[in-house]
Amino acid sequence: MHPNPIFHDADDARNVAFARERGFGVLAAQGADAPMLSHIPFLLSHDGAVADLHLVRSNPIARALKEPMPVTLAVSGADTYVSPDWYEVADQVPTWNYVAVHLTGVLERRPQEELLALLDRQSAFYEDRLLPKPPWKTAKMTPDALEKMMRMIVPCRIKVTVVDGTWKLGQNKPDAVRDAAAGQIEAYGFGSEAHVIGALMRGVSKD
Repeated sequence: MHPNPIFHDADDARNVAFARERGFGVLAAQGADAPMLSHIPFLLSHDGAVADLHLVRSNPIARALKEPMPVTLAVSGADTYVSPDWYEVADQVPTWNYVAVHLTGVLERRPQEELLALLDRQSAFYEDRLLPKPPWKTAKMTPDALEKMMRMIVPCRIKVTVVDGTWKLGQNKPDAVRDAAAGQIEAYGFGSEAHVIGALMRGVSKD
């Protein structure tokens, strides 16, 4: 996360809403020799206090989860390169604008009997976005296939203690300078959803 506090101007409600809508991130835990990372979908409660997820049993984090452990779940959003020429003022440098939220807390293993309900809640959360397609449900699987799949994964929960978001959108630039760069980003930017960053940068000047 960028250390400049000017880029941490979003409140918890905005950060939680972003992470909840995104629903996918990188789970990080400290291993014996190096950090352990896992790319996972998750369900975040409306208040941001709890993130539910499942891990494959062979996942290094799942294998290490004998007792609750501290973790951070990093949720990335749009990002783009920003050319210094796009500011249309002198003495600027290249940078990268982005949105990211970190959820820090304690990861714990949940009872296996909670797994089916978790899978149903997760699939419903994602499938509801695909309407009018009839939603996929675990009930569509044959019992044997469902049981075999469920033996391979474990339910987990993060009790979130800290929510921190970086919305690096050129808040340290004058409105006209930031808007000039936003226009160039919308036209020529590259990264992930560069046009989203351009729109967000324009929104900063309207706050």
